[in-house]
Amino acid sequence: MTGAAGWHHLTAGGVSLLVEAVAGASPRVLWWGAELGSTDLAAVALAAGAAGPHGGVVASSAALLFPNYAEGDASRPALAGHRGGVDFSPLPKCVTVDSSESALAITSADESAALSVRTDVEISESGLLRLRHAVTNTGDSDYVLDGVAAALPIPGEAAEVLDFTGRWSRERSPQRRPMTIGAVVRDSRRGRTGHDATTLMCAGEPGFGFRHGQVWAVHVAWSGNHSTYAERTPSGLGRLGGGELLLSGEVILAAGAEYVSPWLFAVYSGAGLDGVSASFHRWLRARTNHPKSPRPIVLNTWEAVYFQHDLEKLCRLADAAAEVGVERFVLDDGWFGSRRDDTSGLGDWYVSAQVWPEGLSPLIDYVRGLGMQFGLWVEPEMINPDSELARAHPDWIMSTGGRLPAEVRHQQVLDIGNPAAYAYIFERLDALLTEYPISFVKWDHNRDLVDAGQSGAEPHNRAGVHRQTLAIYRLLDELRAKHPGVEVESCSSGGARIDLEILQRTDRVWTSDCNDALERQAIQRWTGLLLPPELMGAHVGPTESHTTGRVHSLSFRAVAATFGHSGMEWDIASITAQERARLRTWVSFVKDHRDLLHSGDVVRADYPDPAGWVHGVVATDRSCALFAYVQMASTAFERPLPVQLPGLDPDRCYLVRPVYPAGQPADVNRTGPAWMAAGEIALSGRALATVGLALPILRPEQALLLEVSPR
Repeated sequence: MTGAAGWHHLTAGGVSLLVEAVAGASPRVLWWGAELGSTDLAAVALAAGAAGPHGGVVASSAALLFPNYAEGDASRPALAGHRGGVDFSPLPKCVTVDSSESALAITSADESAALSVRTDVEISESGLLRLRHAVTNTGDSDYVLDGVAAALPIPGEAAEVLDFTGRWSRERSPQRRPMTIGAVVRDSRRGRTGHDATTLMCAGEPGFGFRHGQVWAVHVAWSGNHSTYAERTPSGLGRLGGGELLLSGEVILAAGAEYVSPWLFAVYSGAGLDGVSASFHRWLRARTNHPKSPRPIVLNTWEAVYFQHDLEKLCRLADAAAEVGVERFVLDDGWFGSRRDDTSGLGDWYVSAQVWPEGLSPLIDYVRGLGMQFGLWVEPEMINPDSELARAHPDWIMSTGGRLPAEVRHQQVLDIGNPAAYAYIFERLDALLTEYPISFVKWDHNRDLVDAGQSGAEPHNRAGVHRQTLAIYRLLDELRAKHPGVEVESCSSGGARIDLEILQRTDRVWTSDCNDALERQAIQRWTGLLLPPELMGAHVGPTESHTTGRVHSLSFRAVAATFGHSGMEWDIASITAQERARLRTWVSFVKDHRDLLHSGDVVRADYPDPAGWVHGVVATDRSCALFAYVQMASTAFERPLPVQLPGLDPDRCYLVRPVYPAGQPADVNRTGPAWMAAGEIALSGRALATVGLALPILRPEQALLLEVSPR
C-alpha cells in the first residue's frame, strides 16, 4: 500500500515494512516487525520521530534504507568504495519509486559522486522480505567498489543475538550473546558459504525460544565470501544486515557498469524461531523450481565401498538396495581417470578404462533394471596437481603472485571463471549427462578458496572469488537448461555450501558428512531453521560412525534420517537379513509419511530438560503429525518430564501412538507409562500442547517416534 508523503507499506503474513521514499530525500525505514494493520501511516511516522541528541547530528531517528556517513549515520555504511580516493561518502537521494502491493523499486542518485543506486524490496505471502542494492557507476572513470550491504532496523527489544558457527562434520553450532552497543560481525572468507558460516543471524527478545518471543533474522543468499552483522549504535538504532565480502580490488566498476548485491532475506516472527523457519520454508516451497515429486529414497555408495569400485560388488549392493526399497542409487568418488584415492585424477572427467573397461553402462543398466534411478558424484571446481588436466593446463589453477595456494586434500581450485576452463568443464559434464541416463548429480566442493587469484585475466592474479561464484551459477544454470530432468545436490565437504542462492540451482543439500545420528540431531535441527526437511539429505550410516566412531542402534539412526530427504550410506549387502528387514520396514514407513514430512510445518518444543529434544512435523491442515522425542544425554531426573506436542489444532481430538519403524528401543516396554501399554491414547490438541504425555525411560542416544492421527 502506498500512502501520501511517500509512505509505502508492504504487509503480508503478519509482518509490516513501512518505508518513506520521497523525491530529493534519502529513503528511510519507519518500521519492520509485527503487522501494523490499517494504522494511520502519518501517525506512525510522527510517532517515530525523536529529538536530536545533544552534541550529535540532527537527523531523523528513522533508519536509512541505504545507510551512509553523509547524514550522520555512524553505523556500518551500505556502500564502501572510492574513485581514485574521492567520492568515498556518497549521498544518494530518491529519484523515482515504483511500487506494488508486494514490491518496491527505489532509484536514488548522487550526481556529485556519479553513482546511481536501485534498491529492490519484496515481501512474500509468508511475510518474508528480501532486499538488495544495485550500484551503477554513472561517471566516466573507474569506481573501486569495496562492498555493498543491505540492512533493516530492529527495535530495542531485540537484545539477544543468536548466530551459528561450525566445522567439518559439526555444521550449524549455535551461539548466543547479549546484544550490546557495538557490532557482532560474522565474516566468511572461505570462497564458499563455509562450514562456519552463520546461516542465520537472529536477534530477539531475551530468552526467545522455538515457540516464544519476538525474533528478527537475516540470511545472505550468496555462495562466496560474505559478511553478516547485528549492530546497535549509542543512538539506540539497531540493525541486521549483510552482503558479499569483496576482496581488495575484486570489483572495479568501469563507466556505466553495475554491481548487484546478493539478496538479503529478512524474517520477523512474533512466535519464536519456529515462526522464522515457517516463513523460510513457505517461501522455498512456493518457488517454481522447488522439487515437486516425492523425494526418492537414496543409497549413496561412499561409506559402502569408498574408492574400491568393482562391478560385481556394486551390483550386489544394488540388489540389496532394491530389496529394501531404495529408489536412487548414487555412485560416489572413484569412477574417473586415475582416481583410486584422493591424491590424483580430479579434473580428468573421463570414465576410467582401468576400473570400468566397458564404461558405466553395465552398472547403470543393472541399477535401472532394478527400477532405481542412477546418480553420479562429481567435483568440477577442483583439480589435483597430479592429473592430466593440471599437467596440460597449470595456468587454469587459481593462484596469486606466482605461487600455488596451500594444498587441501591434495587439491587446488580450478578457475571456472576462466572461459577456457569453463568450456572444458561444461563440455565434460554435458558429455556425461548426454551419454548416460543420469538422473542425479552429487556436486561436491571439498576445499576453501585460499589465495584464489584469477587465471587468464588482465591484470593477472586479481582476486577471483567473486568471478568464480558467478561462473559456478552460470555453469549450473546452463547445464540444467540443457538437461532439465537431472537433479543436483549441493555438497561441499558436507554442509559448507548451504545458502538460498545455490538452492536456486540445486534440489537438495548434503547437510553434513557426519552420519552420526547424535551429531545429526543438532546439525539437522539448526539447518532446519532455514531449510525444510525435503531439501536436507539425511542418511542412515553404518552401525559405527565413520566420522566419530560412535555406535548407535539402527532404531536411533533411522529416527534421525526420517526427518529429511531420507536415504542410506552403508554397505547393506553385508548386513544381516534381520537388519535388512528392519531397514525395509523403515523405508516403507518413510514412503508412507513423506508427503507429510515434506509439506508440513516443522515444530520444535521448548522442552525444559536439555537432555531431551522434541521436534516434529505437523500437517498444514493440522490433521496429523509425526513427532520425535530424542534422549540426547542422561537426565538429572529419575524419569523424563512430560512431553508437550506443539502445533496441533487445540479443539481437535487426536490418537497418539508410539511407532518403531526400524526396531524398538531397549527396555521401552518395561519402563513405559500406562498409556503406552494400551498402545495409544486419545487427547485433544490443547491437552497435548499443555498437559503433554508421560514418556518411557530411555537410555542416552535412544529416540521415540509418536504418530498423531485424527480420531
